[in-house]
Amino acid sequence: MRIKDILSPESMIMELKAKNKEDAIKEMTDLEVATDIVNDEDAFIKSIWDRENESTTGIGGGIAMPHARNKSINKARVLFAKSKEGIDYNSLDGQPVHLFFMITAPAGADNTHLQALAKLSGLLIDPELVEKLKAAKTPEEVIDLFEKAETKKDEEDKKAAEAKKAKEAAKAQGGSDDNKPLIVGVTACINGIAHTYMAQEALIKEGKKRGIEVRIETNGSEGVKDKLTPDEIKRAKGVIIASDKKVDMPRFDGKHLVNRPVVDGINKPGELIDDIMDDKADVYHASASDKSEESSSTEKPGLWAGIYKNLMNGISHMLPFVIGGGILMAISFIVENYGGGAKSPAFIFLNNAGNLAFAFMVPVLAAYIAESIGDLPALMPGFVGGYMAAIVNGQFQVNVQSHATSPAGFLGGIAAGFIAGYLMVGLKKLFAKLPHSVEGMKPMLFYPILGLLLIAAIMFYIINPIFSGINFAITHFLNGMGTGNLVLLTTILAGMMSIDMGGPFNKAAYVFASGAFANDPHSTTAAILMAAVMVGGMVPPFATAIGTTFFKNRYTLEERRAGVSNWVLGFSFITEGAIPFAAADPGHVIPSCIIGSAVGGALVGLWHVGVPAPHGGLWVSPLAGNIGGPSHILFYFLATIIGSIVAGLIMSFWKKNVKDDPDE
Repeated sequence: MRIKDILSPESMIMELKAKNKEDAIKEMTDLEVATDIVNDEDAFIKSIWDRENESTTGIGGGIAMPHARNKSINKARVLFAKSKEGIDYNSLDGQPVHLFFMITAPAGADNTHLQALAKLSGLLIDPELVEKLKAAKTPEEVIDLFEKAETKKDEEDKKAAEAKKAKEAAKAQGGSDDNKPLIVGVTACINGIAHTYMAQEALIKEGKKRGIEVRIETNGSEGVKDKLTPDEIKRAKGVIIASDKKVDMPRFDGKHLVNRPVVDGINKPGELIDDIMDDKADVYHASASDKSEESSSTEKPGLWAGIYKNLMNGISHMLPFVIGGGILMAISFIVENYGGGAKSPAFIFLNNAGNLAFAFMVPVLAAYIAESIGDLPALMPGFVGGYMAAIVNGQFQVNVQSHATSPAGFLGGIAAGFIAGYLMVGLKKLFAKLPHSVEGMKPMLFYPILGLLLIAAIMFYIINPIFSGINFAITHFLNGMGTGNLVLLTTILAGMMSIDMGGPFNKAAYVFASGAFANDPHSTTAAILMAAVMVGGMVPPFATAIGTTFFKNRYTLEERRAGVSNWVLGFSFITEGAIPFAAADPGHVIPSCIIGSAVGGALVGLWHVGVPAPHGGLWVSPLAGNIGGPSHILFYFLATIIGSIVAGLIMSFWKKNVKDDPDE
């Protein structure tokens, strides 16, 4: 795909009327909506400002590149706009902006679109092209300038590739390599659309001016490109990291390294290169605290944000074990009830496979919490700590198989992950000043031995005794709950599923229920809690599907189209199907869904509907029942239907008509 394919005369403003940043973004967005590039103006503007609040896209030199990539965008496009007088855009150099490139990429943009966007971003480093664009009078002239610049760039890239190939061939035959110094680096930004490639281009061009070979790996929207080889890293005099997000750092161990925001790669390439060439850069040691994470943003994340990030890393790796193991166990119960009983070979096979997956659940949770905090060296101590949380001290039997009452369980596994992670951070700091000659011994000897010894002692003597008591008390409390308390709990958990539809509240409710289920998959109460969170999570997509089907005049055409798919998403317990509706109208959609989910959860607790499976939505309805009692499939459906209807009616009656004729 060529750059001209993402430029269009209809998406150009040759003289902006706006006089300030807010009005400029609004004026450009209005054109995006008018030309059907953007389908949700409010959501799009919010995403643009979210990016601006992270760091301004006014990169300096009179250029601004506001950009977004999400579901509110229909197609990849670059809107070009000019301001002769210039607009105060809070640019990095403090100068007014004359050229605007509003870059849009849909959530599912393919690599050809992303490559074209990357190439356009790289061309804007050329000051000659920038000056010609400022003088352009017509949209056709703008497109022609980019076509010529792109052709020139393609020819330069082709020559560079041929020269590199010839150099490698000569070197392979024993010929001499040139003596140019080599600097390697990585560029990356949050969205990976523009800044990543502009920084790459700026660093390479600056290197050519100084007679220095610069090789840059990009970590953009289409993944890692131009990946650095071990030989290049070994030969390099130093490393430049120009990134706003975490990159793969351990491979640069022992190299002089500069770590700066991506905008410095665009605006200060000479300074970064000088720091390497003049030996001003510090030597990076992979065993030290993760420098890339510390400098990936201008502010360190808050305490709770860090805890949440680390916890979610563990949970995201754990969920496949919970879902895969849980669904197989659920199928085994169906086989047991309807196809041969507990001695059936099919039941034994499926139940054992599910139990084996569950056996890894807590260890994997702890391991990846630890890895998120202390990197790869913390993985093994976290895994062992999580395994110890799932067994009785001295007995190598997993809790779900032995029905033991004393393991620390799910809560102990979380504690093990955080302890193992911070233990490794402490060990790294402790050994940070050891001689460089023993660097290789740290990951191969010091970290695994001391990490294992310390986590084993802490788990055996402190965590397991404490958390086993806590875990036992919680399990005893849940299993002994009366109907009134149970209804209150299921109401709260189901309502939480709709507060942020996949965010922290949703995850907290799901983790609580799945944790209780993991500790004892045979618990009646745990099955009821799982049914409550599934009903609560199914209500939002079903409610939006009901509203868009029966109250069409309250919803836009795009919302009605999205509502059709939400029938399937709701049936499958995929709450995220309602997010576009919540984002577009949070004041009406979110409260309505919370009420509907809470109603569904209350009915689950009242009717004692239990589903012994951690996922599946209505697909696992054959399992719905009151363990030891009659089948509750009907009640499981009724709780979901009633909650969804309540939410759908409140939402639809609360919203105003979109237009008189919804089919226009």
